[in-house]
Amino acid sequence: MKILIVEDEAKTADYLRQGLTENGFVVDIATNGVDGRHLAIEHDYDLLVLDVMLPQLDGWGVLKALRERKDTPVIFLTARERVEDRVKGLGLGADDYLQKPFAFSELLARVRALLKRSKGREPDVVRIGDLEVDLLHRKVFRAGARIDLTAKEFALLALLLRHQGEALSRTSIAEQVWDINFDGDTNVVEVAMRRLRSKVDDPFDKKLLHTVRGVGYVIEDRGT
Repeated sequence: MKILIVEDEAKTADYLRQGLTENGFVVDIATNGVDGRHLAIEHDYDLLVLDVMLPQLDGWGVLKALRERKDTPVIFLTARERVEDRVKGLGLGADDYLQKPFAFSELLARVRALLKRSKGREPDVVRIGDLEVDLLHRKVFRAGARIDLTAKEFALLALLLRHQGEALSRTSIAEQVWDINFDGDTNVVEVAMRRLRSKVDDPFDKKLLHTVRGVGYVIEDRGT
């Protein structure tokens, strides 16, 4: 899932990016309200984390413009602590309001809860063959045995599972898992796929991860 952070404090933005990325999200950052408004309206995000006090255009203005076009979930993350500010934010259409300073664990819990409500059709647990993945608690089992994955390996597996039966290109995977523009000379996707296969596929007779020549990779149960 893709999250936009609109935050002008570099340390806070980097902290949020790192924490959310480690938990399997793809993160974009805007450092002022005008850029944040543009990205939020022109691109599809699953959620926005929005500060109030921003250069060029404040968070109120960003949210107001967004609500004229989209219903993307929004969490205000701000030092503005007055009750009137919380009421104003929620009144403009924010879905949640968290005050700085904050605990990342609380923000993450609120993000997950809000995404679960807004994307209620997506199950917490996804199964294919004898592979079971708990997307909410980030647990993976194959034939009943627990498999430990790194954050990036889990993000890669979750992406493939959300597109079961659909071949994803290396470019698409690199952009969504590593948040980078794909460089043809970079083998980061191939290396990650080899490591993922060594844990999820190699110890088992039935293979679920497949290479589609000239396209990319797909996860599907092709039977015996």
